[in-house]
Amino acid sequence: MSMNLGPMFEPFELNHLKLRNRVAMAPMTRKFSPGGVPGENVEDYYRRRAEAGIGLIITEGTTVNHPAASAYPDVPHFHGDDALAGWKKVVDAVHEAGGAIFPQLWHVGAVRQEGTEPNPTVPGYSPSGLFAPGKPNGKAMTKEDIQDVITAFGDAAQDAKALGFDGVEIHGAHGYLLDQFLWEGTNQRDDEYGGSMENRLRFVVEIVEEVRHRVGPDFPIMLRFSQWKQQDYEARLANTPDELAAFLKPLVDAGVDIFHASTRRFWEPEFEGSDLNLAGWTQKLTGVPTMSVGSVGLTEDFISGTFASKKEAVEKAGIDELVERMNRHEFELIAVGRALLQDPEWLTKVRDGRLDDLAPFAKKSLSTLY
Repeated sequence: MSMNLGPMFEPFELNHLKLRNRVAMAPMTRKFSPGGVPGENVEDYYRRRAEAGIGLIITEGTTVNHPAASAYPDVPHFHGDDALAGWKKVVDAVHEAGGAIFPQLWHVGAVRQEGTEPNPTVPGYSPSGLFAPGKPNGKAMTKEDIQDVITAFGDAAQDAKALGFDGVEIHGAHGYLLDQFLWEGTNQRDDEYGGSMENRLRFVVEIVEEVRHRVGPDFPIMLRFSQWKQQDYEARLANTPDELAAFLKPLVDAGVDIFHASTRRFWEPEFEGSDLNLAGWTQKLTGVPTMSVGSVGLTEDFISGTFASKKEAVEKAGIDELVERMNRHEFELIAVGRALLQDPEWLTKVRDGRLDDLAPFAKKSLSTLY
């Protein structure tokens, strides 16, 4: 018997973007692109998810053209003729399968350790030379460095549009470079890029403005942001709805079309006194469409390493609750991560009620590209 997934299978439109349904593949870091160039294996990996009905593919993090943007070998670049040619093949494969696709544009910031590939002599870059509060790493960025990175994001977005991508996602979450500017714990600057929330937002706002300038008014820009950081799961950028509204408004004004509000569990409320999660509050405060995410199809978060299997993971992880929240238009889109990593056909199996056929997530899935 098929499951009633209702709004998950409704089409979604924004400007020229037309999605066949409201389910996205969440961006998940993969390390299968030697020299930063995505090959046929990467093309097939994304094609399989699109062929299985996913409406929007958001790629793994792809690094912009800055020497310190990457912290890991074999993570794909989003610059250079060979890498861009590889991404063109991915775009065409996803489109042929009926899906849409955004690249996630990424700079890791002070997560980078000097001595790691690529560019082993390059240190991490960050607003204040801090990986976490009180934990120095790398160099504090000059204003010239800041402008170089802004330009790199603009270049990447312009290339994405030229390659035929359907939009771009800017990675501003999880304690990477953009989030290091947003987070008071890692931004100790005393110039116009530090101090108040308005100033700490400036770098991200200028990136969004540059991207908007490069791609024009109708090309979708999605921004991924989070309260939590890999350096501190309890960190918060906004402690109240009013603070969240003040954080979001300049980003909307700069040109963000969709917010991807990253949480570890989509069902958890963001503020006391309301059941709304971070995506729900974001959409309520801005009127801008939001995407929620967080352990869809999993009963435990990815930090613990303990997961249920097969239909238990669907039933306990709140698919009914997810459908109900989307029926209430708390958020318009939902991203599925590790459940899709293991089983490309997760969505169609859930829709068709074939829960016993689901391949449960296992950590070994992280070491393969299927």
